[in-house]
Amino acid sequence: MEKEKLESLLIDYIDGKLSDEERKNVEQELVRNAEAFTLYEQLKEVIQAMNNAARLEPSDHLKVAFDKMLQEEMGKQKTGKTVFFQPALYRVAAAVLLLVLGGGIGFWISKQQQQAAEITKMKEEMDRTKQLLIGMLDNQNSASKRVEGATVAYKSVVKADDEIVNALVKAMNDDPNTNVRMAALEALRKFQHQPYVRKMLVASLSTQKDPMVQIALIRLMVEMKEKGVTEELQRITTEEGVLPAVKDEAHIGLMRLS
Repeated sequence: MEKEKLESLLIDYIDGKLSDEERKNVEQELVRNAEAFTLYEQLKEVIQAMNNAARLEPSDHLKVAFDKMLQEEMGKQKTGKTVFFQPALYRVAAAVLLLVLGGGIGFWISKQQQQAAEITKMKEEMDRTKQLLIGMLDNQNSASKRVEGATVAYKSVVKADDEIVNALVKAMNDDPNTNVRMAALEALRKFQHQPYVRKMLVASLSTQKDPMVQIALIRLMVEMKEKGVTEELQRITTEEGVLPAVKDEAHIGLMRLS
C-alpha cells in the first residue's frame, strides 16, 4: 500500500471514520506490516499531541458583542450627567459578570465533555492495540510477527487484562520458537505484580520444556521471592532429561528462596 494512502487511512482509522470493511483492511495491514504499525504509533502520538494543545476560550462573536455593548454604554456616560450607581453601570457590570460566569461555566462543561471524549477515545485505542497484538501473537506464518506482538504488549500495555495475559501465556508455553517464548515471558514479567499473571507464571514452571525459558522462569521466581515453587524446583533438580544448566539454576533458586 502506498505510504500517502496508508497515512490517510491511518488518520481516519485513529479518528474512527472508516467503514467496517476499511477498518478491517487497515488492521490486517497493521498486523502484517511492521512499518505500517510503526507509522500508526507515530501518527497516534502526533494527533494526541495536537488534541492536547487545543484550548477553549470565549468565541470571537461573544467577544465582539461584549466590546460593542461596552463602548455604547461608555458613550452614554460621556453625554449624560454623572450620577452615582447609574443603571447603565449596573448593566455593564452585569454583562461583565455574565461573560465571566458564562465563559467559565461553558469552559468547565466543555472541559468535562472533552475529558469524557478523550477517555472514550483512549479506551478505543487500547482495544485496537489489544486486538492488534493478539493478532500478531496468533500469526502462525511469522515468528518475527509473534515476537513483535509480545514487544507491543511490553511497550504499549500499562495493565494487561486476562485476554492479553492468556495470549502471552499461550505463546510462552506453546510457541515452537524459543525467541517468541522468551519475548512473551519478558512481557509477562512487566505485569508480575498482577495476581493472575503471577499465578500463571508459577504454573508455567511445572509445564515448561524449553530450557532457556525454564532458566529465565526460575530467575524470575527468585526475583519475585516466590517461595511456593520450592517443591517444583526440587523436582527439576532430580528429574531425568532436564539439562544440567537448568538443574544448576534450580539449585541456585532453592538456595536463594530458602
